[in-house]
Amino acid sequence: MMEAVRVHRYGGPDVLTLEHNVPIPEPGQGQVLIRVRACGLNPVETYIRSGTFEIKPDLPYTPGSDAAGELVKVGAGVENFKVGDRVYTLYANGAYAQYALAKAVDTDKLPEKLSFEQGAALGIPYLTIHRALFTKGHAKAGETVLVHGGTGGVGVAAIQMALGKNMRVFATGGTEEGLSLMKRLGAHRTFNHRKDGYQKEILDATDGQGVDIIMEILANVNLGADLKLLNCFGRVMVVGARGTVEIDPRLTMGLEADIRGILIFRATQAELSDSFRAVQDGIGNNSISPVIGKTFTLK
Repeated sequence: MMEAVRVHRYGGPDVLTLEHNVPIPEPGQGQVLIRVRACGLNPVETYIRSGTFEIKPDLPYTPGSDAAGELVKVGAGVENFKVGDRVYTLYANGAYAQYALAKAVDTDKLPEKLSFEQGAALGIPYLTIHRALFTKGHAKAGETVLVHGGTGGVGVAAIQMALGKNMRVFATGGTEEGLSLMKRLGAHRTFNHRKDGYQKEILDATDGQGVDIIMEILANVNLGADLKLLNCFGRVMVVGARGTVEIDPRLTMGLEADIRGILIFRATQAELSDSFRAVQDGIGNNSISPVIGKTFTLK
C-alpha cells in the first residue's frame, strides 16, 4: 500500500485528501511503475481539480502528471528501460503519490546532473515550450522572442530553450526578484510588466519593428496588446489563459500575424519524441537546467 492524494469531488484545495492505504498499481503492457521522488505542480491541475477544465477524470482520482523518480517495475513489452533507472515523465497516472504509473513512451531517462526535483519540473513546462516555440512556432536562430511572463516554470523553460537556439530573448516579470532571475538566466532584455508604458520600451528595443514571436502565458490579460508588439509575420503562441479577452483582428491582417493556442496533450507521439530529444540535448549542453522555486512534502 502507499500514500496518495485523492480527490473524491471537484472543488477547491479542500477536496485534496491524503490517504494512507491506497493500492500500489501494477504496470501493464508498455507501462512503467515509478517510485515518485518528486512531482511537479502545474496550474492546469487546479483547473482539472475544480471541474472547470475540458478534461474531467473519473472520481476518485489522484492528481498530478509531472513526476521524477526511479523505476521499480516495468511492464511487458518495455525494452528501453530497466528497474533502477532514473526517469521523468509528463504523463504519470497520478503523480501526487509515492508510486505512479506511466507509459514508457511518455517517459525519458533523467540525467544524473539533474535532481529529482528538477526532473519533475521538466515534462510539461519544457515539452510545452519546445512544442510552442519550435514544433508549432517555427522559431529560428536570430529571431527575437518575447517571453510574456518569464519567472514561472514555463517562462524559465522558454528563456532557456530560446537561448539554447541562439534567439534574442526579451522577458517580462512583475517583481525585482523576478527581473533579477531572468537576467541571471541570460535574457537579453527584461521589462517590468507592472510598469506603465513597458510595451513602448519593448518596441523601442526593437527600433519599432516589433518582436518575431511571443510566448504568451496570460493571454486573457495580454493578447490584445501583444498584437501591437509583433513584427510582420509574427506569431503569438498562447500557452496560458485564465479567461476571455477582446482583440482587434485587423491587427493580425495588417501584419499577417498568427495566434496559435498550444496544449501539450494534443502532441502526437512523434512530436513528443522529438521534444524529449530536444530536452536531452539541452540538458547535455547545459542550456536546460530547471529552477526550483519551492518544495513541499506530500503531507
